[in-house]
Amino acid sequence: MKFTLDSRSDINLIRGYAAGEVRIGERVQHAPCIVSADRLILDWRARAVAGLTSEDLEPVFALQPEVVLLGTGLRQIFPASAIKQAFAARGIGLEVMDLGAACRTYNILVQEERRVVAALFPSG
Repeated sequence: MKFTLDSRSDINLIRGYAAGEVRIGERVQHAPCIVSADRLILDWRARAVAGLTSEDLEPVFALQPEVVLLGTGLRQIFPASAIKQAFAARGIGLEVMDLGAACRTYNILVQEERRVVAALFPSG
């Protein structure tokens, strides 16, 4: 039985995730990364949610999303209030969730053609 709609092949979809990794299309990523419908940033300089700076988020902001899903590993970890303020100042929604929830939510929103970006920390 089919539980999901046929997915589009022209967008980046997250095919799987586990502790310490995320699979985007056929690529397995172990380090933090940024995913949008048409961009995949694998060399993101951010290393941990706790250490995020506004400068780390410039590649995210450059994609002009309406909402960003921050996937923080196996458990939900909230960033510093300055990070939340950086999103609010730009009128960008920020949702913080564990990696699995972020991956699932991203796939739904990107297939609805929303301007969504997932900023993922596979290791948390």
